[in-house]
Amino acid sequence: MTDVTLQGYQIDAGLRRAFGRVAVFMGGDSAEREVSLKSGHAVLNALQSAGVDAFGMDVTGSLLRVLDDPQFDRVFIALHGRGGEDGTVQAILSQAGIPFTGSEVLASALAMDKLRTKYVFEGCGLPTPAFRLMSDDGQAADILAALTPPLSVKPSREGSSIGIRKVSTVDELAEAYRIASEHDPLVLVEDWIEGPEFTVSVLQDQALPAIGLSTDHEFYDYDAKYLSNDTRYQIPCGLPADQELELQALAVEAFRVVGCKSWGRVDIMQDSQGGFWLLEVNTVPGMTDHSLVPMAAKAAGISFEELVVRILRDTLEDDHA
Repeated sequence: MTDVTLQGYQIDAGLRRAFGRVAVFMGGDSAEREVSLKSGHAVLNALQSAGVDAFGMDVTGSLLRVLDDPQFDRVFIALHGRGGEDGTVQAILSQAGIPFTGSEVLASALAMDKLRTKYVFEGCGLPTPAFRLMSDDGQAADILAALTPPLSVKPSREGSSIGIRKVSTVDELAEAYRIASEHDPLVLVEDWIEGPEFTVSVLQDQALPAIGLSTDHEFYDYDAKYLSNDTRYQIPCGLPADQELELQALAVEAFRVVGCKSWGRVDIMQDSQGGFWLLEVNTVPGMTDHSLVPMAAKAAGISFEELVVRILRDTLEDDHA
């Protein structure tokens, strides 16, 4: 479990005035609502402790309502999943001229769609596991023949490992498709990379220390991410220095080609030959007590308060009032 204990980081009066009134958007109506509430409260507490004039907003129902007499100057987005991470709220705030944290509309929408993110990786020559789009359980036999089992089956536009299954047979693939399609009609099937998993947080175009992940679960699923206390986080990540540099460079390049900005996280697998394989880019990663970005920042000597202030500071570039 990562420690997000506040460490006394304080902004000055000038920066407080520049930030103005800050709304932390959290909660929402997606499948990741509970995680978002935890992230939002952690971010809010840190901003307030650092001296930012911030308050929390549980954004439910129509997102357009956030513009009903807005009592804020900028937004820290801690909404995970649909509505908050897929470009929707970013588009609403952009149209209203309200600065917000994280990536813009296009990158947010693209990164939320794992299938189309992989098209971009593939088109840019970046390594990503072989994959297929599945839109009907009758495709199971053909897809199993085209890829190399075991396979990973996941909804294309969900986060937090929701709806993911590992399969090896036609019947397992058909059933996993039916489960995943309850979350999203677009289902991504890709080769399962056997080997260690790493995640690299990106902050202002720089890679933070990589984190190695291991769990007694079959993979790093929702429980391992947010509920279990036996998930193991390795910092240093366990790779030789040259390989960690390669891993970090790959993460920054993936972040760049998707068009992301300010902050985020890239998830990567390593195969038995040492090759790295991109899984996905997260534009609004978790900020809970189990979350990886605060953990990587701490390893780089950045307190949780400083981390959220640095993310918020990037919104000043978009403030042309």
